[in-house]
Amino acid sequence: MRFFQGINVVSLTVPDLAAARAFYETTLGLGQPVYDLPDAGWIEFSTGSDSGNLSITLGDKDKTVAQSTTIVLNTADCHATCAALKARGVRCDEPVVFPGFVTFCSFYDPFGNKLQMCSPAPAAS
Repeated sequence: MRFFQGINVVSLTVPDLAAARAFYETTLGLGQPVYDLPDAGWIEFSTGSDSGNLSITLGDKDKTVAQSTTIVLNTADCHATCAALKARGVRCDEPVVFPGFVTFCSFYDPFGNKLQMCSPAPAAS
């Protein structure tokens, strides 16, 4: 028996909800939140699919960022998206290509939360 039908939302804790909203909404281009509850410490964005939203939640100012979980977002072209985010001032690692499998790249929000993007890789030669 299968209990689950996908991911509803993944949350990242941030120390400054307003700054995080600006970064995720505008810099990353996620657009207007689908749920905007700053008084509850919760803002949720669509990631461009029917399921798997990304939320930012308000945490303690002294709390360290999550290091054990990485949110991976799909993109059509990892190299192009990486270049576009770098042009917007986002800290990005260089894309890594596994021919025939995936191209991925780590990037970071202003608080140090690590995210990744991935796209199809070129065919193996």
